[in-house]
Amino acid sequence: MHWLTDPLQFDFFLRAIAAVVLVSVLCALVGAWVVLRGLSYIGDAMSHAVLPGIVGAFLTGGNLLVGALAAAVLTALGIGAVGQRSGLKQDSAIGIVFVGMFALGVVMLSRASTFTTDLSNFLIGNPLGVTPGDLWAALGVTVVVGVLLTAVQKELLLASFDPTEARAIGLPVRGLNNLLLILIGLVVVLTVQLVGTTLSVSLLITSSAAARLLARSLKKMILLAALLGTVGGVAGLYLSYFLNTAPGATIVLVNTAIFLLALVLRRRE
Repeated sequence: MHWLTDPLQFDFFLRAIAAVVLVSVLCALVGAWVVLRGLSYIGDAMSHAVLPGIVGAFLTGGNLLVGALAAAVLTALGIGAVGQRSGLKQDSAIGIVFVGMFALGVVMLSRASTFTTDLSNFLIGNPLGVTPGDLWAALGVTVVVGVLLTAVQKELLLASFDPTEARAIGLPVRGLNNLLLILIGLVVVLTVQLVGTTLSVSLLITSSAAARLLARSLKKMILLAALLGTVGGVAGLYLSYFLNTAPGATIVLVNTAIFLLALVLRRRE
């Protein structure tokens, strides 16, 4: 059993496991809604749309996370506004706002005289470089997101699948949609900082999609997505340790394999 215990002697590996577990739970909370509402594109879009906020904070000497969160909120509200006022489908609104925000970030970046590793690390992420402070931040965001989504679950379900009825009984459909988009943006920003863009999108989409194939209720889907993300994350970390491969990419491959297994099991039902 030494192969199981050897990596656990390193603090960075233990923190990486804790980060993967927290991020898996956090992504499952919003990933279920992303998959159910057909917003799978938004994870990758959000991770790029926060670039102007990151660059702006970098250029002004501010906190990169705060800048990213501000850009995420603006992006979420922009997506909601474009979709509601233009009549376009939400995927079109996501594409328009995301490309515009990303281009703004590139223009701002072109004005910078230097490009530090802090900025690139924020975009790339590294599960093995997680600090105790990062874990506390992830725990706090997980609690906040969980409480908010639990409080509006029934209303959000109705607004998602029968907006006409929701409006008829007086529910703030636009506000609920914007709240969901903002929470998705918050989760994406935090997870991108911890584990990088690729793994963030994988935990947000792949694990939730696999759970969607196997679960028959929203609650079970969220729980299963968190479990699958955790299993894939821990297994990927061990594989990366022994194979000396990139941890984030290895976890993504394991999550993809889990999704394919779920697909096979679903077809056999």
